[in-house]
Amino acid sequence: MGRRICCLCSKVADLLMLLLVLALSCNPSTAATPSPSVPHVKPSYSFGRTFLGLDKCNACIGTSICKKFFKEEIRFDTWLSSRLKLPPSYLLSYSGNYTDDAKSWRLVDITRLTSKYRQDRADKRICTSLLNTKSCSLERALRRTHRFQKWLQAKRLTPDLVQGLSSPMLRCPSQRLLDRIVRRYAEVPDAGSIYMDHLTDRDKLRLLYTLSVNSHPIFLQIFPNVEGWPFPRYLGSCGRLMVSTSTRPLRDFYGADPEVAADLALQLLTILRSMGTNDLNYFFYFTRVDSGTFGVFSNGHLFIRDASTLGIIDKEEGSQLIDDQHEYKDIFSCLTVDCQSAFVSCNSIRETHSLAMVCQELLPKLLKGKFQQPVQEKIDGFLQHCADNLASDQGVNEAVAKLAELLKPLRSCDSRFSYRYPDCKYSDKY
Repeated sequence: MGRRICCLCSKVADLLMLLLVLALSCNPSTAATPSPSVPHVKPSYSFGRTFLGLDKCNACIGTSICKKFFKEEIRFDTWLSSRLKLPPSYLLSYSGNYTDDAKSWRLVDITRLTSKYRQDRADKRICTSLLNTKSCSLERALRRTHRFQKWLQAKRLTPDLVQGLSSPMLRCPSQRLLDRIVRRYAEVPDAGSIYMDHLTDRDKLRLLYTLSVNSHPIFLQIFPNVEGWPFPRYLGSCGRLMVSTSTRPLRDFYGADPEVAADLALQLLTILRSMGTNDLNYFFYFTRVDSGTFGVFSNGHLFIRDASTLGIIDKEEGSQLIDDQHEYKDIFSCLTVDCQSAFVSCNSIRETHSLAMVCQELLPKLLKGKFQQPVQEKIDGFLQHCADNLASDQGVNEAVAKLAELLKPLRSCDSRFSYRYPDCKYSDKY
């Protein structure tokens, strides 16, 4: 009996399966169809080549730090993941964070060589003046120029290759300075030689473009912070953005306490004196200063935040160009400035040029109304004498020396000035 029931159940199951197959084959809407193929999407991280300026390379600064941008090891303060929008591209600088181990982060400054507006104008000028078109391949256009063809053939960077460039750094060039630029250029994998054999055609264009637009990154590379020079540390570039250690501009300290203002004023005077007299026998001078020229690290140490207006005179070799040779100008001379702008004669720069400029433009804003009388009156008097363009170099130096002696006891020795604390407790230097 049980065997018959099992046989009957098996036949019923077979019959139901047959009916189901027939039903599916008769109804096209329920017929089996192959499942659609799902394309394999490879996860990728899109940062924005246009924002970085990579679309303009090799008319750019370099690519040494691009990997850190794409790996999110450099992040903007207002942009912490790939799902958020990038900050506005028209800004000249950005505050960011930098890491080497994805655990500890430090503040950095991310800056452009010049404003996006000026860069766009310069790009258009290249295309219209060289190829008579509104848009073009910047690299192809610049490679055709007479200057760059000379760079391609040159074994060594010589003064005639940089004559007419608008950077104050190159207005009075010496062969010793140009050799230092080539030997320490950090955007190439192999440096150390004064000859340009280790520079590819691409490297030469990037170096020439950087020197033509803004020499600030070059200053940070050839006079590095680790050797005691008063510049932020150069961390690298990507496209037309540069990354360096973070500083707060001096203008943020105009309302600081008297002891902070006195400390920063003394550091500023010390820097200017060291830039005039140093072991390498270079004389540094500013063509212009403003409230963003100098910056302050988190430890209270003052540095030159913007070296774009800094010129150099080689006291050991002197200038290799006479002043009338500066009249040579081409498209590289006009990327950020008016082609008609006149150069300052190398022989016209006074020893106290930068001191007088800072006493006139910056120190009054930093020290004004900070101290009680009669100290404040004396400070104002020394600043006025220092800023007097008609005063002799000796008179300016004497006013600066007296100002420094007056400011020294006005500083304090505490943890706010960690760059010199607790050393200031045990040293007469402070």
